[in-house]
Amino acid sequence: EEAGSHMAAHRSGPLKQQNKAHKGGRHRGRGSAQRDGKGRLALKILSKKVRKELSRVDQRHRASQLRKQKKEAVLAEKRQLGSKDGPPHQILVVPLHDRISLPEAFRLLQDKDTGTVHFSEWGSTHSFMLLCPRLKHRWFFTSARPELHTVLDMAKVADTILFLLDPLEGWDSTGDYCLSCLFAQGLPTYTLAVQGVSGLPPRKQIDARKKLSKTVEKRFPDDKLLLLDTQKEAEMLLRQLANQKQRHLAFRDRRAYLFAHTADFAPSEENNLVGTLKISGYVRGQTLNVNSLLHIIGQGDFQMKQIDAPMDPFPLNPRVIKSQKDPADMEEDLKVLMKADPDKQESLQTEVIPDPMEGEQTWPTEEELSEANDFLKKSSKVVKKVPKGTSSYQAEWILDEDGESDGEDEYDDMEHEDFIEEESQDEGSGKEEEEEYETMTMGESVRDDLYDDNVDDEAEEKMLEKYKQERLQEMFPDEVDTPRDVAARIRFQKYRGLKSFRTSPWDPKENLPQDYARIFQFQNFTNTRKRLFKEIEEKEVEGAEVGWYVTLHVSEVPSSVYEYFKRGAPLIAFSLLPHEQKMSVLNMVVSRYSGNTEPVKAKEELIFHCGFRRFRASPLFSQHTAADKHKFQRFLTADVALVVTIYGPITFPPASVLLFKQNSNGMHSLIATGYLLSVDPDRMVIKRVVLSGHPFKIFTKMAVVRYMFFNREDVLWFKPVELRTKWGRRGHIKEPLGTHGHMKCSFDGKLKSQDTVLMNLYKRVFPKWTYDPYVPEPVPWMKSEISLSVPEVDMK
Repeated sequence: EEAGSHMAAHRSGPLKQQNKAHKGGRHRGRGSAQRDGKGRLALKILSKKVRKELSRVDQRHRASQLRKQKKEAVLAEKRQLGSKDGPPHQILVVPLHDRISLPEAFRLLQDKDTGTVHFSEWGSTHSFMLLCPRLKHRWFFTSARPELHTVLDMAKVADTILFLLDPLEGWDSTGDYCLSCLFAQGLPTYTLAVQGVSGLPPRKQIDARKKLSKTVEKRFPDDKLLLLDTQKEAEMLLRQLANQKQRHLAFRDRRAYLFAHTADFAPSEENNLVGTLKISGYVRGQTLNVNSLLHIIGQGDFQMKQIDAPMDPFPLNPRVIKSQKDPADMEEDLKVLMKADPDKQESLQTEVIPDPMEGEQTWPTEEELSEANDFLKKSSKVVKKVPKGTSSYQAEWILDEDGESDGEDEYDDMEHEDFIEEESQDEGSGKEEEEEYETMTMGESVRDDLYDDNVDDEAEEKMLEKYKQERLQEMFPDEVDTPRDVAARIRFQKYRGLKSFRTSPWDPKENLPQDYARIFQFQNFTNTRKRLFKEIEEKEVEGAEVGWYVTLHVSEVPSSVYEYFKRGAPLIAFSLLPHEQKMSVLNMVVSRYSGNTEPVKAKEELIFHCGFRRFRASPLFSQHTAADKHKFQRFLTADVALVVTIYGPITFPPASVLLFKQNSNGMHSLIATGYLLSVDPDRMVIKRVVLSGHPFKIFTKMAVVRYMFFNREDVLWFKPVELRTKWGRRGHIKEPLGTHGHMKCSFDGKLKSQDTVLMNLYKRVFPKWTYDPYVPEPVPWMKSEISLSVPEVDMK
C-alpha cells in the first residue's frame, strides 16, 4: 500500500499528444462579442437567412407536404380549366393529313348524350361550344384552316391541341411542316387521335397500328394513340382531354390573353376608318388590367377604354337564369368593370424622340479637370509609336512594333480539305434533288415544253449568285479582294486592326449610329425582368380575373381589323407587360430548319414570329459565343446556332422565335427556329474583312509579299496591323518596297511558298432599321408547293 502511495506522478513522455489550442478568433458566440464590444452597437449586417437543419423525420414530413401542395396545385388547375368558374377548355383540332375528314370528327364530338352543343356564329371557321354538366366540364372546340398564321395563332391560345392522324401514313408533307412550326413555337398540352382505323380490313388493322406507332415515335416518343371512329371512342377521348396534365407555355402564363368569341365595331365620328373595337371573350393567363396595352396579333398595339362584364353566354348550369326580364333589367346585367385612368395608362410611344442638342460638348468643371489630371498621373503609360492623330484608346488596337504577338486570335483557319471531294459530294446532292423532283407528282397538264413558263430566269440567276457567294464564304472565310480603283486606306477607313479578337478592348458606346438615339435601353435588363416577373407572381392586380367573360373596348383600331374578323380569321389579344411597346435591339438564338437549304444572306428582309408578335425586319447574323465581341456572319449557316440581331419591340424572354422568308409565290417558308436571348443594344457584332497577299521572295524569317496592296501609301498606313498566314505563321510589315505595293515582312518562322499571307481588319456593324409590323397573309398551303420546299420524310 505504502509503495503504491509513493508512486511518482505521471509525466508525459517525449511523444506527448499535443491538442490544438481553441481558436477563439474566428467564430465566437454572441456573448463574447458583446463583452468585447463594451456596449457598442455593431452595424446591422444583412445576413442570408439561416437555413435550419431539419431532422430526418421533419425532412420527410416537409417533402411530403411539398408533394401534396404540388399535387393539389395540379388538381386545382385541372378543376379550374373548363369548370363553371374557369374559362372553357379550348381545344384546337389540327388534321395532319389531307385524307382526314374534320366534319366527321366534329360529328362524333358533338354528341347530344354527352352535353349541349352551341355552334358559334362568327366566321367560316368550324367551332362549337360543348357543355357537359355530367363531366362538370365545358369545351370550346375550334379548328384551323390549313393556313400558316391561323394555325400558329390558334395554337398560341389553345389549352389543348388535338392532332388527327391518318391510320396508314400518320401525316403528309403539309402536316409535317405544320408540326415543325408548332414544335418551334412551343406546344401546349396535346393529344394524338387516329381517324379511320375501323375502315381498314380487320387483318390489316393491327399491322397498321404497329407501323403508325413507329412513324409517330420520331416526333412524339412517349405518347399513346387514341382512336376516333365511334361514339364510345369520342367519349373516351373527351375524358382523356379533361384529365390530362397541362403543359405550360411561359410566354402566355405571364400575360393576360383572350380569344374573341364575338366582336363589334363602332367607327369614330371624325373618321370611318378607325374606331372602337369591342372584343368579347374569356380572360386567360393573368388578371387583365384596363390600363395596360393590348396587342392584337398581326394588327398592332392599342389602348383600352374600359372593360365590361356581360352575362356569360355559355353557363355550365343554365338553371340559374330567371324568367325573361324586361330590357331595362337586362341592361343592368352589363356592368362596367373598369374604366381607363389616363394617368396610369401605358403610353403607345415606341421610340425616343431624339433631342438634336443632346450629346453636345459642355465645358468640364474645375473638379472634373483636377480628377482627370490625377488620373493621368496615376496611369503611367507605355509609349507606343502610332500614326499621327491616334487617340490613346485607338492605340490599344494597334500592335507594338517590335513585340511578338501573344494574343490568341480566334482564327477559323481554312482546313485543307480536298475541294474535289466536296464538289463530287455536291454533285451527288444535286442528283438527290433531281430524284426528288422526279418523284413529285405533277399535274398531267404540265408538259415539258410548258415547264419553262413557270421559271423566273432573273430569280434563278440571283439564287445561283447567292449559292456561289455562300460557297466562297465557306472556302475563304471573310476574304475580300483589295480594290484596284480605290486606295485600301480609304475603302477600309472604318476598319481597325486588333491584336486579339478575343481580348483586345472595344468600347460598346463608341461611334453609335443615329438609330441608337431612337431606342430604349435598360440599365440592367435581367434585373428589370426579374422584378417584373416577381410582381406578376406576388402583386394583386385589379382587373378582369381569369375565367371571367368580358368585353374590352379597344380604342383607335382600324376598321380593317373588324373586316378581317368577319371573314372568319381568329382575333386574339395579348396584354403587354410594361415597356413591351418600346423599340430596342433584340438578340435571338436560331438554328437552320433542316427542310430548307437555300442561302440566306445577312440584311435580307425576313418575317419574324417572336413570342406573340409578327413583324418584318432585316437581321444581322453573328456567332453565339460567351465573349464580349461576336463575329459577324455573312450567311445563316446550317450547322451551328447563330445569333440574329434586329431593331424590334422589347419582349421579355422566354419567347420562341420562328424565321420565315416570303417566296415569290406568296408562300412563307420556314428558315430557322430558336428563342429570344436578350434585349441588349450593347452586344457588339464585329465584321471582319481579310486581305490576302502572296509571298514573292522568301528568306529565313523575311519575305517579300505582293498583291495585298497596290500602292506604297497603303502599306505604310496598314503597317501597325499584325499579319498571319493560312498555315499559322505570324508577322509584321517591316517596310514598303517600290511603289506597287510590294512589302517586306518579318515572320516567326520560314514561310512555305504555297502559303497565303492574311491581314484581319475589323469594324462594328449595326442592324438596318427596317422594322415593319405589317406581315402579309401567306398563301394557303397547297400540296405540291409544300413538297417543293420541304423534303419528303422518307427521302432522307
